[in-house]
Amino acid sequence: MKTPRPKQRRFKAEKRRVLIVTGTPGAGKSTVSKELASKIGARLVSVGRLVETEGLHIGRDRKRNSLIADMEKVSEKIKEILAESSGDVVIEGHYAVDVVVPEKVKFVFVLRRDPVELRKVLTERGYREEKIRENLAAEILDVCLYDAVNRCGRDKVCEVDVTGKKVDDVMKEIFQILDGKKPCSIGIVDWLSRLESAGKLDEYLAEF
Repeated sequence: MKTPRPKQRRFKAEKRRVLIVTGTPGAGKSTVSKELASKIGARLVSVGRLVETEGLHIGRDRKRNSLIADMEKVSEKIKEILAESSGDVVIEGHYAVDVVVPEKVKFVFVLRRDPVELRKVLTERGYREEKIRENLAAEILDVCLYDAVNRCGRDKVCEVDVTGKKVDDVMKEIFQILDGKKPCSIGIVDWLSRLESAGKLDEYLAEF
C-alpha cells in the first residue's frame, strides 16, 4: 500500500510572479518572505543583503549606522536576477518597491504592525531610541504603504496586519490573496487615529 503524498498548494496557472514583501523595520519582512518563498518554491532576494554582499552602496550613513544603497546599481542587479529566473521571485526590503520595475510586480505585501508592539520588537533588537522613534513615525504615517502605492499602484498593493499574529496566520492571509479568495486591499489599519483616541499620539510623534 503506497503512502499518500502530502498535498501541494496549487495556484492559478500563470507565468512567473514577482512578489514584494515590504514594511517598516521590525514588521517581520525577513521571516514572512522566507516562509513565503519556501512554500511556493520561489527564489528569495533580500535587497538589504544584496546591497551588502554585492557592494551596491556609496558609503555608510553614520547616524543610522547603515549602508547607503546605490539605487541605480541595485535596480540593475534586480533586473539581472529577474532575467535569469524562470520561476517565482520574492523580493524583500523596506525600499524594495524602488528597485523593481512596477510592470514586473504581481503583488506588494505591505506588513503592518501596531506601533505599541513595534516599539517592543525594536527595543528587543537593541535599536537606539532615536532609530526607534524614526521607525515608529514611519509606521504611524504609512510611509511604506504610500511608497508602494505611489510606485506600483493601489491595485497591486496588499496590506497585511501582522500584529499579534503567528507566521502561519500571516501566511494563510497571503495565500488567500494569491489564490484569489481574498481581495488585495489597503486601508485596513489607522494607527494615527488609534493612538490619538488613546491619548498616546504625542508620545509617539513628539519630535515629528
